[in-house]
Amino acid sequence: MKSLCLVTVGVLAMTLLIASVSLLVAHVFQTVVDLQVKQGTVLKNGTETFEAWEDPPPPVYMQFYFFNVTNPLEVLQGDTPLVEEIGPYTYREYRPRVHVQFLDNGTKVSALNPKTYVFEPQKSVGDPEVDLIRTVNIPAVTAMEWTRSTPLQFAAEVLMLLYQESLFTVRTVHELLWGYKDKLLSTIHLLHPEIDPVFGFFNKMNGTDDGEYVFLSGETNYLNFSRIVEWKGKESLSWWTTETCNMINGTDGTSFHPLISKDENIYIFSSDFCRSLYLVYDSSGTVAGIPTYRFVPSAMVFANTTVNPANAGFCIPPGNCPAAGVLNVSVCKQGAPIFLSAPHFYQADPKFIEDIEGMHPKKEYHETFLDINPLTGLVLQGAKRMQINVHVRKLPEFFETGNIRTLIFPVMYINESILIDEASATKLKHVLLEASVVTGIPFVIMALGIVFGIVFIVLVCRSRGASEESTEDERSPLIRT
Repeated sequence: MKSLCLVTVGVLAMTLLIASVSLLVAHVFQTVVDLQVKQGTVLKNGTETFEAWEDPPPPVYMQFYFFNVTNPLEVLQGDTPLVEEIGPYTYREYRPRVHVQFLDNGTKVSALNPKTYVFEPQKSVGDPEVDLIRTVNIPAVTAMEWTRSTPLQFAAEVLMLLYQESLFTVRTVHELLWGYKDKLLSTIHLLHPEIDPVFGFFNKMNGTDDGEYVFLSGETNYLNFSRIVEWKGKESLSWWTTETCNMINGTDGTSFHPLISKDENIYIFSSDFCRSLYLVYDSSGTVAGIPTYRFVPSAMVFANTTVNPANAGFCIPPGNCPAAGVLNVSVCKQGAPIFLSAPHFYQADPKFIEDIEGMHPKKEYHETFLDINPLTGLVLQGAKRMQINVHVRKLPEFFETGNIRTLIFPVMYINESILIDEASATKLKHVLLEASVVTGIPFVIMALGIVFGIVFIVLVCRSRGASEESTEDERSPLIRT
């Protein structure tokens, strides 16, 4: 009977150990978890995934920082501009998706994404309706660039004299953000109705959307979850000079497919940047106790054409390519000489930083990043940081430009940030715990195998010890006298 128990324990220990190793090698339970995640990450009406996509729960904040020019007269004489950063002016951003429609048997979803901004005084440095900023007079600069070397040049100069326009203007934060009626633009509007008489960086962008998007639902392939295939009824852009640069790639940056690896590139289409861009793996970490991969924009995205020839398609006009770190988006901003960059020209050509006194780029404050949970593809924390600059130069035809140097002049930058809320984090932790339990089954089996193995060894040792002990009769001589 003892021998039978001993053999049973030994066989059970060996079986459990072999089974656990086989399951680990074959990734059986990991495959089960992956399959469940893939099947659950689909835009389908009535699911938690769809509800979170339609109305994202984590709060989004938009912070605005302005560069106040402190030496405008000296700048017009050719001196280096001196700017001071003022901000943040913080707004809570609400961005539910509306007019959602399922297309092509549920494989596609169309939606509008209006954004509404509500001022948060406790997270701001002042009152946007009172605080004044001295900055570049963008309507005047744009009008001068539009009309120079044209029959309208003289008329533009007369209007600027009449309205006492100069290269710099003083406006409230609220006016610069949400718009003010400009006299010069109002006059131009009479001749060109397509020109808006109101100027503001976010003019007509509070409570409005940037056009209809069509997304893939992920029904046929989990890798296509929430990937954009159309914007404003078109499958590609038309601003740039190459087919590659005009491609609409990736998601809108709020959600991604599950099972993200460190080796892949994360593609995002941003209407603010007027283009698609991609992010690469940077580091691993945790947010609210949840494991994440941090992705940041690749250095190749805004690299000089000598480093990345593919960026030549973003040069407008063809061949007129700026140095690394800036993007000329005038072609999609009604011809206004607007250039985009990272805040404080982070990772841009050093000459942009040297041209402006007051630029202090720092990775932790000025880098765009996304912290994504690799299993679910959910964004736990992120920040989209973008700086708006104006190209200014001396125009002999307009005395308002004085002797100003040719500059990429910083005006303001934004920090659009998101951090998962406590309720969403708790729910995600529960999902990850269930996944950990399932994927941990082979280790439980291995532990049981080890326990039974230890029991087997103990039983063997005890049986041997018992066999070595003998009675007094067994130790007595076989032949007795």
